[in-house]
Amino acid sequence: MTKSLDTKLAAIHADPHGCKEFIIADAKDADMAFGIQAPGPTRGEKCPHPFNESEGCFQTLEDYRVQIREVIQQGLVDIVLLSASNLEQLAMQEQLFEGSPVTPAARANDTTDVWVVRGGKYPTHHPSRSFRSATLDHIKYGHLESDHSKPFIGADLGLYSITFTNDIEWDYRSLQAFHDFRIEAEQKQFRYFLEVFNPNVNAGIPDKKIAGFLNDHIIRSLAGVTQAGRPVFLKIPYNGPGPLEELVAYDPQLVVGILGGSAGTTLDAFKLIHDARKYGARVALFGRKINLSEHPLAFIQFLRLIVNGEVSPEEAVRAYHAVLQNQNIKPHRPLNRDLRTTEQALTYG
Repeated sequence: MTKSLDTKLAAIHADPHGCKEFIIADAKDADMAFGIQAPGPTRGEKCPHPFNESEGCFQTLEDYRVQIREVIQQGLVDIVLLSASNLEQLAMQEQLFEGSPVTPAARANDTTDVWVVRGGKYPTHHPSRSFRSATLDHIKYGHLESDHSKPFIGADLGLYSITFTNDIEWDYRSLQAFHDFRIEAEQKQFRYFLEVFNPNVNAGIPDKKIAGFLNDHIIRSLAGVTQAGRPVFLKIPYNGPGPLEELVAYDPQLVVGILGGSAGTTLDAFKLIHDARKYGARVALFGRKINLSEHPLAFIQFLRLIVNGEVSPEEAVRAYHAVLQNQNIKPHRPLNRDLRTTEQALTYG
């Protein structure tokens, strides 16, 4: 089956100014960041692990996979991003992406600023350092492989992450690792999208200049990269209308997407995807906003209705609460509170 991602990317490149297509990705790779916390807290069940009672209990890996299977079956997102181990199970073993319009992808590196483990200080106390748990061979085939022209059974698309910190030593090493990854990806016929975070530590830059720092680094880093080594799209924090419009206007062929960040209210998520589309983004990759919602499938459905221009963010919140009520699902917060926006975290941790 033709994948909706490929169809939409082709349409966007053919008419970057007039195309109305919008790509939605569900980030289900949180096990490479949060560990046991990745599936989210248990939903009303009694905590089975006494040593966790002070901080609550978390759903299991199988709970996580159940939700992923449902999202793939629903078919409203264009990409499902997974860890290599979950990709092996769901794509290679269960073959859930066969005959589906959804494209599988895997997190191809896990930099230290996404090591969000309980008690850890990596995301906020140390400049981001490059690291890769997964290999491209294992993402494509599940094992080491010498012939990369063979059809893949996992995924030929991955997320590569880099965080600039204004520290010459760590930024230099991060760019060298990115350089090495691009060469390997081209040799092994592997596509990637590029995630660039705001600095995860104090970079010695005024807050109002962070967005410019990020934009300049993105363009500077890709200026020396020809088409064969370029990302299929970007994933960046939404730093406001101006910075997003600046980046989109600079190079219309560079497809820009935004990341979801922390969970927040339902209006936070719905307004974010609405505003990002309004100011030029063509992709949204939401992880915690979907996973931690009361009804992930309904949540995704309203994300799609918003980017299609069928409902406003506020209308979507009200309709989403109506779905929860009809299905006897208790909302995380009452409707009047869910219709408020909050300050959203723009770093992974």
